[in-house]
Parts: sequence; C-alpha cells; structure tokens
Amino acid sequence: MNSMSGANSNRRDFFQLVLGWGAALFAFCASLAGAARFMIPNVLYEPNQRCKLLKPEEYEEGATFIAESRLFLVRKGNTFRAVSGVCTHLGCTVLRNSKGNGFHCPCHGSQFNENAVVTGGPAPRPLPWYLVELSRDGRLVVNAAHVVAADKYLVV
Repeated sequence: MNSMSGANSNRRDFFQLVLGWGAALFAFCASLAGAARFMIPNVLYEPNQRCKLLKPEEYEEGATFIAESRLFLVRKGNTFRAVSGVCTHLGCTVLRNSKGNGFHCPCHGSQFNENAVVTGGPAPRPLPWYLVELSRDGRLVVNAAHVVAADKYLVV
C-alpha cells in the first residue's frame, strides 16, 4: 500500500505543479493581452474629404449623384457646384425630387429647394455646399472639408 500511496503523492504533486504553472502562465498571457491593447492606436480613421471626379464635359446638365461621396454634382451650363447628399436631420441620404427642382429625404420627409434650403420637414439646417475645383489633369475635385456659400460656382 505504501507504494500506491507514494504514486498518488507523486501524481498529486505533479498535478499541483502543472496547475500552478498553468495558472501563472495564464495570468502572464492575460496581462500581456491587456498591455497589447495599448499598442494599438485608438483612433477613428475618417474617409478622405476630397473626391476626384470625371472631366467636366463628361457630366450632363442637372444634378448627378456621386454615391461614394454622398454628394450631388450640379451642372448648369458651364458652371459646377457640389451639395451634400446627407440630410442635416439624422444623416440619411437625400434624393433628387422627381421634378428636378430640389431634394427630399426619404427617411423623415425633409424637403430642400434647388439651393438646398430647407422648405419643409424636420431638418434643422440647409444642405452644405462644397468647394469644387479643377485639378491639373482637368478633372473636377470636390473638397467636402471646405463648405462654401450656395452661390459659389466653378466656371469651366
């Protein structure tokens, strides 16, 4: 019986040793994981505020929706301007009116005239107009970080 008692004792010591080292290893790895969290930057990367579009002659008269930037490029003759396609109420994407004389928000019913001024609904502010420039290669560039007055046009 003593030999069995010694074997059980060795087995018990072995399990205690393995569990002890296992717990220590787990605690060490958990602390490393917590420290590694601070190695990753806690930033919000925002999309580029500048959008390079096609050449002016490639756009038809009226408003063209640019989906990737959520804006409308408005062409009237040889002038261009860009208006945000994001409703100032809760951020839904606005649509062009069927008559082509303004915009409306399908989410909560805000209405905007052709100058993006609120004419109805819950939107608190007009849609912002963005700076439109011509790049060196002759393409239109919209800078959404630069809000301009509604009467500011790019003449091509």
